[in-house]
Amino acid sequence: MSKKQGSLQGNGRFSAKRKSAAVLRLLRGEDLDLLSREYKVTAAKLSQWRDAFLSGGQAGLPKGADAPDGQIEKLQAKVGELTMANDLLEHKIDRLEQDLPLPTRRSKP
Repeated sequence: MSKKQGSLQGNGRFSAKRKSAAVLRLLRGEDLDLLSREYKVTAAKLSQWRDAFLSGGQAGLPKGADAPDGQIEKLQAKVGELTMANDLLEHKIDRLEQDLPLPTRRSKP
């Protein structure tokens, strides 16, 4: 019996490398039943390996890539404020260039 077959039939334990190889084959579209027969494990076990593999992959992705919704809203509000301020300044510049008086502000009672 070869070493490869011995590792498949031995005590039923698989290294992380062998599990990853099986899961990658599964994710590439190979048939679950055929893989389970080849690896001599149940389809449920292969599915568990796949789910654990995908969970680990998600955990390993950087979280800073996605900005939190609150931060996006703050930045959008800031852009809105700056846009309004620019519009007001452009209006003031136009009035000054035309030698028109600037509107006076009334104080609130």
